[in-house]
Amino acid sequence: MSQRTSRLPGFYKLDRARRLEVLRAAAGLEDHDADIDRLATSGDFELFDGFIENAIGGFGLPLGIATNFLIDGRDVLVPMAVEETSVVAAASNMARRTRPTGGFVTEVVEDLMIGQVELRDVADPETAADRLRQAESVIVAAANALDPGLMAHGGGCQRIEVRPFPEAHVVVVHLLVACADAMGANAVNTMCETVAPALARLAKGTPGLRILSNLADRRRFAARCAIRFEDLALDGHDGAEVARRVVAAAKFAELDPYRATTHNKGIMNGVDPVVIATGNDWRAVEAGAHAYAARSGQYSPLSQWSVDEAEERLCGRLEIPLQVGVVGGVTRLHPLARFSLRLMQVTRAQELARIIASVGLAQNLAALRALGTEGIQKGHMRLHKTNLALARGTDPE
Repeated sequence: MSQRTSRLPGFYKLDRARRLEVLRAAAGLEDHDADIDRLATSGDFELFDGFIENAIGGFGLPLGIATNFLIDGRDVLVPMAVEETSVVAAASNMARRTRPTGGFVTEVVEDLMIGQVELRDVADPETAADRLRQAESVIVAAANALDPGLMAHGGGCQRIEVRPFPEAHVVVVHLLVACADAMGANAVNTMCETVAPALARLAKGTPGLRILSNLADRRRFAARCAIRFEDLALDGHDGAEVARRVVAAAKFAELDPYRATTHNKGIMNGVDPVVIATGNDWRAVEAGAHAYAARSGQYSPLSQWSVDEAEERLCGRLEIPLQVGVVGGVTRLHPLARFSLRLMQVTRAQELARIIASVGLAQNLAALRALGTEGIQKGHMRLHKTNLALARGTDPE
């Protein structure tokens, strides 16, 4: 084998076949490495090569369909790109149990992205902040002049917020932007970079960072559901008992950030696969969700559960920031992302966010119900054992 090296000058200029040859040599791989051979014939390479630099192929995730979802009175088949055993089955199972009570009901709590312009070396941040607030209409107009297309679709900068940090001689200006059906990163970043010099002059400072914030606490969506006690029974546990155990597990998450982190991970088990399947930025969604969960100073659960004894129902609500779009970027370039949106009959970003919130709540319920009764491993490992058997070509039984 040859000496391993990561120094590959001009690698980005090569076609796929040549890149793989260079990679074999650089990594000291065998001439007939089966995994490299598989990459050499993997499909959609031209598509992948247009997305990132130095592409050699694609990394596939299973794409499954969560069934049974009734969201705001509409049946939805939900595509989920995920490798974790039991996620699709669990979401589908819980969605079925919400149907007798109307499924999931969602709301748009707020729908604005935040762009940050940092102004440094400001001698008097409080006075500068006042000047900036007084110039709000001018700043908003300047930002909106940059993107008439966004304005035509009902979006644009709506207003500003000004946050002085006197101890650091810094003022931060937030542009609050309605992004219509785009995720909005490019539009917001362009606005921030373009108006920054004028803001610096008003503040008598110098421009610092100019970029959107992924703490999208002004772009929040909520989903709620109710499940009858009779639809919660599991393995000898009657439905009322299961409901109370779900609430107890949720209360534990409110008390303890260690538990809250795992609680929210269960929510993201439902959120991320839909975000990925539609070509959206799951890193941004993850960062925003976890930062929002910590907004009080203690990391807390994104969902809350309660028991309605009179109606004999378990009630849940999830509120989550979601930076997603249905136009621009990979969402429109990747054929499976386009397929996923068509499958859900989604044409607006808010529709997609409502679905994602509902799937997150369903996934959360599945985890809490299992944890409060049989334990998470029984069902999970049953499916895991089946998957391993299928991978080995043996009988799951």
